[in-house]
Amino acid sequence: MDVKRLFDILPNYQEKFGNKPDALAGKVKGVWVKYSLSQCIEYANNIAYGLLHLGLQKGDRVIIMSNNRPEWNFIDFGTQLAGGILVPVYPTISENDLQFILKDSESAFVFVSSKELFDKVKNAGAGLSSIKGIYAIDTFEGGTNWNELLDAGKKNAAPEKVKTITDGIGPNDLVTILYTSGTTGTPKGVMLSHNNLVSNFYACRHLTPANETSLALSFLPLNHVYERMKIFMYLFLGTSVYYAESLDTIGDNMREVKPHIFTAVPRLLEKVYDRIVGKGQELKGFRRWMFFWALDLGLKYEIKGANGWWYGFKLKIARKLVFSKWQAGLGGRVLAVASGGAALQPRLARVFWAAGIPVLEGYGLTETSPVIAVNQMNEENLRFGTVGPVIEGVQVKIAEDGEILVKGPNVMLGYYKRPDATAEVIDAEGWFHTGDIGEFVEGKFLKITDRKKELFKTSGGKYIAPQMIENKLKESRFIEQCMVIGENQKFPSVLIIPAYDFVADWAARKSLKFGSREEMVAHPEVIKRVQEELDNVNKGLAQYESIKKFKLLANPWTVEAGQMTPKLSLRRKIIGNENKKLIDEMYGVAE
Repeated sequence: MDVKRLFDILPNYQEKFGNKPDALAGKVKGVWVKYSLSQCIEYANNIAYGLLHLGLQKGDRVIIMSNNRPEWNFIDFGTQLAGGILVPVYPTISENDLQFILKDSESAFVFVSSKELFDKVKNAGAGLSSIKGIYAIDTFEGGTNWNELLDAGKKNAAPEKVKTITDGIGPNDLVTILYTSGTTGTPKGVMLSHNNLVSNFYACRHLTPANETSLALSFLPLNHVYERMKIFMYLFLGTSVYYAESLDTIGDNMREVKPHIFTAVPRLLEKVYDRIVGKGQELKGFRRWMFFWALDLGLKYEIKGANGWWYGFKLKIARKLVFSKWQAGLGGRVLAVASGGAALQPRLARVFWAAGIPVLEGYGLTETSPVIAVNQMNEENLRFGTVGPVIEGVQVKIAEDGEILVKGPNVMLGYYKRPDATAEVIDAEGWFHTGDIGEFVEGKFLKITDRKKELFKTSGGKYIAPQMIENKLKESRFIEQCMVIGENQKFPSVLIIPAYDFVADWAARKSLKFGSREEMVAHPEVIKRVQEELDNVNKGLAQYESIKKFKLLANPWTVEAGQMTPKLSLRRKIIGNENKKLIDEMYGVAE
């Protein structure tokens, strides 16, 4: 059958792959609970019937705030079948932003996973007449459990009504609103249609090695469009989806599930790499030498055999003796890792490919459903340091000022209740202005160089691309986070959050002692060592880009403290305001 709307995925799955026993799976109290395709359909139908019985009208908004779990998908499909519009919200969202979304979306029903989120919604939604019910997946005292809604659905089944509703839904109808956190201002609701998401996963369906025999592990938040689109794609392809218990258990879940594919953000891959290198540091003698010989080999990896036959011979040895252990740590069956959400350091792409763990870096935005371009398994369509070729059916052009413009079936319907904001980013010819600066390499591979809004000019009139410099700095194992500054100043400087654990290990080897993070960032030897890292980066920068000064900070930037968005982008203005005194010191500004 043709899949033109997202809810068509379920009958399509049934027709092509039958009643697969583990279409979806989640871990509950240490045990994997698997759901067959028929169970998924039953849950989705009962949610639809329950919502309709409780008065949901076509076009009503339904919020979900939950960790990744099969119930998330049941609620998603059930809302669609009832004609509702799903509004996924980050569980870590601040109460102020949640209050704004509840009010702006005028949502009728809210689903949450836990008591903590139930209480958060109760507080943020106090006094809002639009909310007809808040349902919790977990069971706890004082909360309304979603089983009440499911039971209402079972007792008031209305398949004919659902069919009438779904028959009236077209591919270009609104299916979801995703509020972008943004680094400035209030959240904007991105309106996506069925066709936005269907066209996107259909264009990506052959770009990763996933099929009905594959098993995917999911842990990136489902409320982010990238992971949600990937889940739709997996279900379209018949791939079984297992949800990790939490970010803390990913390693254990990898080894249990032995996935063939998963999606990651660069920061996670950086942490995996750092942990592997840390274990290598602990080795002794020949084993230690062999580990770092293989690592050095991997960091020089080039595609299409460009390193020559001798390199290839050595790589076979490295894969057998060293990199096979990397693969085992990820379950031993990984065929590919899809990476998105931020820039991937080219050295990480090289070393993981060398290890036989292909990392496919892609690029997109919530407004583009999300994928615009992606590197592929076929090495003709892979270039390190780029985000790959533009996907099928999507057009990209580079504006005169370097901004990436996109046109295609994946481009959003617009911002909810914000025609003014929509007109700012979608021009009269239908081109979506991404706000990213980029270029084409070899006329085919898209390369992102920075965010347009984050470019700044020094007092000497030179433009600085902070993200490019920050990505180079974060290649250092001494640096966890950093933010380049210097707008209207004579030179760029940087605020640095050290990689505390690594610095502590390094300090112990040097017999350096400090009792707190504050003492660590003030220690002359630590400052001197970080300066060496900056000096190495500066060698690859133009004179006007070189970092002249830096400050080490004792506390990391977090989503909870408001310095980062839920997607882990820096809120530069907030960080700048919080550290104004330190910044003034770097630039010699008197109080």
